[in-house]
Amino acid sequence: MTPGRSYDEICADGYIAGVKDVTVDVARGEMLVIMGLSGSGKSTLVRCLSRLHDITGGVIEVEGQDIMALSEKDLIELRRSKMGMVFQSFGLLPHRTVLENVAFPLEMRGQDKHARRARAMEVIELVGLGGREEYFPRELSGGQQQRVGIARSLAIEPDIWFLDEPFSALDPLIRREMQDEFLRLQGMLGKTIVFITHDFDEALRLADRIARMKNGVIEQCDTPDRIVLDPQTEYVRKFTEDIDKARVVLAGTLSTPVNGHAVEGAPVSSHETIQKIARQLVNDTRDHLPVADDSGKVIGVLERQKALDVLLGGA
Repeated sequence: MTPGRSYDEICADGYIAGVKDVTVDVARGEMLVIMGLSGSGKSTLVRCLSRLHDITGGVIEVEGQDIMALSEKDLIELRRSKMGMVFQSFGLLPHRTVLENVAFPLEMRGQDKHARRARAMEVIELVGLGGREEYFPRELSGGQQQRVGIARSLAIEPDIWFLDEPFSALDPLIRREMQDEFLRLQGMLGKTIVFITHDFDEALRLADRIARMKNGVIEQCDTPDRIVLDPQTEYVRKFTEDIDKARVVLAGTLSTPVNGHAVEGAPVSSHETIQKIARQLVNDTRDHLPVADDSGKVIGVLERQKALDVLLGGA
């Protein structure tokens, strides 16, 4: 933000959005999706988190270390060793092959040629581009170019991954394929991810939690199903009112403690959406269905009528 001016004054004059009074924690291995309209401050927030922008107040901590206190040299080392970044603009070097593009950050790190080639080949295979390592960017589709950008950011084995609308320039089919690929990679690698998008469907599909921004402020930060079930502001409510809650809300979110309820019969998984268990809800005659965790242990009960209300649009 511009010192001495309020956020509203800055926006009124057409300046790039800033952020204000933002407090957010991102757990290790979590995917936090930040979403909002253009000018909401989401990209600025990510640039603050990576210290591409310096903040005017507060602290930014990575594993308990305030990165605002780091020297320029230490900050560069932190980015090289712990942070990966992928942006909407692929930023590939046109005169370099896929292999050379992916190996580039390792070259900048000073890694020897054989080691960086081996690592580059490893991540090229990981993102499904094996056999195309000698192609130039112009010989690749948009989705393939995006995979090169992802591979390049993964080459340094970052602990934290920042992605700023990486799929927004892709057509819908390729975008869906890249989301699938991204979920596959996250399932394998378990990175801590801050992902920016303006697409609510994309956020619902990818996020562990969603931070919804407006005018530089986080209006609500919660799990996708809780945001859909219980929007905290009118702004958030407008963005959720047309969402099919049944495809987002999980059985575990609607469950309550057993508290003496009968828990006989087959349980439903706490991680299944109401849409996924729709047939069982319609056909089952029990008032309460047991809800189990990944180990099969019953952790609560699901009131069938409440779930049907979500399924049929009554909640």
